[in-house]
Amino acid sequence: MTENIFVLGLDEHNRQTLHSLPHLAQYRFHPLLSIDELQRQENIRMPELLEHAQAQLEAFDGSVDAIMGYWDFPVSSMVPILCGRFGLPSATLESVVKCEHKYWSRLEQRKVIDELPGFAEVELDATAPPEHLHYPMWLKPVKSFSSELAFRVTDDGEFTEAMAEIREGIGRIGEPFDFVLDRVDPPPEVVRGGGQACLAEEEVGGEQVTVEGYSRNGEVRAYGVIDSLVYPGTSSFLRYQYPSRLPGEVTGRLIDISERVVRQIGLDSVTFNIEFFWDPETGAVNLLEVNPRHSQSHAHLFEYVDGTPNHECEVRLALGRDPELRHGEGAYGVAAKWFLRRFDDGLVRRVPDEQDLARMELETAGVTAKIVAEEGGRLSDLPGQDSYSYELAQIFVGAADEEELRDKYERCVAALPFEIDDIDE
Repeated sequence: MTENIFVLGLDEHNRQTLHSLPHLAQYRFHPLLSIDELQRQENIRMPELLEHAQAQLEAFDGSVDAIMGYWDFPVSSMVPILCGRFGLPSATLESVVKCEHKYWSRLEQRKVIDELPGFAEVELDATAPPEHLHYPMWLKPVKSFSSELAFRVTDDGEFTEAMAEIREGIGRIGEPFDFVLDRVDPPPEVVRGGGQACLAEEEVGGEQVTVEGYSRNGEVRAYGVIDSLVYPGTSSFLRYQYPSRLPGEVTGRLIDISERVVRQIGLDSVTFNIEFFWDPETGAVNLLEVNPRHSQSHAHLFEYVDGTPNHECEVRLALGRDPELRHGEGAYGVAAKWFLRRFDDGLVRRVPDEQDLARMELETAGVTAKIVAEEGGRLSDLPGQDSYSYELAQIFVGAADEEELRDKYERCVAALPFEIDDIDE
């Protein structure tokens, strides 16, 4: 019997990935709103998005067997709302919001672990952090995505400048997030600032790493640990690499912390990814953030190494079933998602076309690419960028070892023709 699975923000790149899942013959995937409608509008109107999604589901001539999504807000919050309306398996909305609201999440984490940086909520008109926090620190809205409006500050002057930028842009995500907060029961500390407050956190260092897993019927299982490497001297990601190169005792500790936090928050019937910093010199671990979804950025990595993309876990959970985990059954020993970036603004004259991509994939086995920059556009107009760089492309590579991984990436970069003009400020 065919099962109809509706995917919020289903794009072509992930559609192709979903088509490599086991049991594919029994699944039929349907797009539910587009990613442009969901995340790339100037104003995110949650009531309208939910109304349009529900209307599409109700108009479908067949059974609605599952609703899922692998994107950040508003998708992550819409999934439990829509599943609740249609009586389908999902995490509770409150457990999801406990992850998504960065300050509420910190309050929950603090109840069960000590591996946290110093943190505090700050009001939007603040000109300096609370006295118990020390520079350098990071300022970010209590709800954002893709590192938007996240700033590293080292003194009161930079703090004030960052807060001014955050005030200007926080409403785009904060206002629709307030709509979601109104549908759960947050504690008074969270109610005070709502969805348009700011979190200050002392900077922690080390190697960044992510634990991916799922929870079902109270059982929490990690299925992968991924390294996140940055461009030297920056906070912008260079690549995600799987499997992790960290010692087993370290990954074991990270998994234990993840399980305790997921249980405390009450996440269930959902995939998750939890980001950490590990300092190899001191052994210190600090939890960065909890995301109530798996990372679609890691899908090809799991497929290259384990033989199945991580989408499989969410599909099974959305259908009310246990995931079927595989390990080491892929064609490659290591895989990475590389981020080709430019650190200065520019006007894009040319991007690689479909023929360029097809030629690259033909010449180098085990690679695929997704172009992010838009021909004729300005890099600073791209949505979802971090505060310090601009993505040109995402390049997925599977290889036998790390040396081959680097070699394949460099060949791909050389094969992708970008033409970008500098912009005089």
